[in-house]
Parts: sequence; structure tokens; C-alpha cells
Amino acid sequence: MWPHLTVQNADKETLKDLRLRAIQVAHEKAVARSKAKAEKVQEEKKYTRDKTMKLQDEERVKIQLMKAGERNMAAAELESWTIQQRATKKEEGSQRKQAKESERMTEKQGSRKPELPSLPKSSQTTRAAQHGLQNCSRKEKQADVPAPRSSGTIKIHFTPRVFPTALRESRVPEEEEWLKKQAAIRCGGIRTDLHEFEDLSEEERNPDLLKEKGEKYFVAGNYQAAINAYDLALRLNEKIPALYSNRAACHLKLRNLHKAIEDSSKALELLTPPVADNAGARMKAHVSRGTAFCELELYDEGLQDYQAALKIDPDNNALQADTQKIRATIQGSSKT
Repeated sequence: MWPHLTVQNADKETLKDLRLRAIQVAHEKAVARSKAKAEKVQEEKKYTRDKTMKLQDEERVKIQLMKAGERNMAAAELESWTIQQRATKKEEGSQRKQAKESERMTEKQGSRKPELPSLPKSSQTTRAAQHGLQNCSRKEKQADVPAPRSSGTIKIHFTPRVFPTALRESRVPEEEEWLKKQAAIRCGGIRTDLHEFEDLSEEERNPDLLKEKGEKYFVAGNYQAAINAYDLALRLNEKIPALYSNRAACHLKLRNLHKAIEDSSKALELLTPPVADNAGARMKAHVSRGTAFCELELYDEGLQDYQAALKIDPDNNALQADTQKIRATIQGSSKT
């Protein structure tokens, strides 16, 4: 316990030295705390990076094992099919050989004309009748064989796609534009000119597989790993709106609110023209951006996004409740 709050019988210089020493000690403690905090952040980042690399290595090993199993299965099936084909060819060759031998024997027997003693006229007539019956039976067998099938061309007509919309509200041109846009993204949107991706496998350079990997990380709660997967997928193909929407959801979980707004806005730019096929994705992007605005206490902007989401899905009870809460918050802040 201190007997006094201040030093007794001390001049100003002594008090000044004591104050400076106390300030220096406090400064050293603050520097030590900030250094320890920085080291802890670095350790957490290193742990996250190591964990992500470990998960990716496990996934790569799993994919390689799966491919090896499928390759072995295909090789076994190919080998069994080859053996079966050889046995079939061997059997067909033996049958063909037997048929040729039988034909040869028949020809030899037909070429022989043994000299028979003259038979009575009745027996000669009987033999001629039998020979005629054999010829008739051969002709009947030949007549039973169907004629070769005539060749031709089969014409295929595709049924045009019909959208279940009234004619006055038809969005067929927009739907067709959206489908063409998606087809163009899938066919020629992947970048192949980046040298840093040369060491990656074909699966690791597939944006769809990276998107699935990011979704698995998100479900597991590893949001930073999910963001890394989406970043790599976007570097390969920056025209897929779902990648921006999913990364915005990860930024929301990590409280990176400005980045969440930026990714949601980019997703909404790509989700054009607005059609029924991308209605769910547009609603998701509006809700993510509206949530980020509300977390930044920009309730007016958040209300606009929630109202846009309600226009897409007006029967959504959760959206209606959240919109009412935002309105009540705005009204309460205006009253105060």
C-alpha cells in the first residue's frame, strides 16, 4: 500500500523524471503487447495457410486415388473385352472353317458321277422327281431370306423451347440472351495464359471444381480457405457471378463488409439481363449487399436492396420480416 498518492518533498524535476519514466514503461508495455498481437496474428495466418494446404493435399491425393481406381477398372474391362473378342473371333473362324469343309465335301460328292447300272424307267422318273423337289426346296429357302435394307437419312427436328409466360409479358429475347451469355462463359472464359498455373493439375484449374471446394470450406466454417478457392477460380474465369456471390457471403462472415458490398455489386452486374433463370442468384446478391449495408448502419441503402429482393420473391416470409425490422430501425432513428 502506498502511504501517499504523490511523492512527498519532491521538486518539479524529480516529478518530471518519474512521469517520463512511467510513460516510457507504459510505452514499452504497449509495444510489447502490439508485438505479441502481431506475432499471434501471424501464427494464426500460418496455421490457416498450413491447414488449407493440408486439406488441398488430402483432396488432391483423394482425387488421384479415385482416378487410379477408375483407370484400373477401365483397364480390366478393356482386357476382358479383348479376351472376349478374341474368343468370339476364334469361334467364328472355326465355324467358318467347318462350313468351308462341308461345302468342299458337298462339291466333291456332287462332282462324282458314279456309273450306275441302267435302272428301270420308273426308277429314273422317281429320281428326277426327287431332284426337282430338292431344287424347289432350295429356291423356297432363298425366297425366305429378306432383301437388304435400303439406306436413307433420318431427319431430326428439335422442339423449340417455350417459356411459361404470357405473350404480353414474354421475356424470350432476354432468356435467349442470358443462355447465350452463359454458354459463352462456359466455352471460352477460362484463362490459360497464366504461367503460375502450369504446375496445377487439371482439376485445380477448373473453376467449377474450385467453386465446389469453396462451398465445402464454407459449410465447414473455414471462410478464409473458401475465399482463397474463390480467388483462384475468379483468376481463371472472372465472368461467373456465383463466385462473387459466394465470396461476398464469406466476407460477411469475416466482417469484411466493404468487400462484401463490392462482390455483391459485381455479381449483380453479371446477372444481366434479369430473367427467371437467374432470379434466385439476384435475390441472394441483393440480400448479401443489404445485410452489409445494415451492418455499416447504412439502413436506407440496405432497405433498397431488401425491397429489390422482395420484388423477386414477394412470398418470402423471412425477407418480409427482415424488411420490416429495417423500416422500424429507420423510423426509430428518425424520431430520435
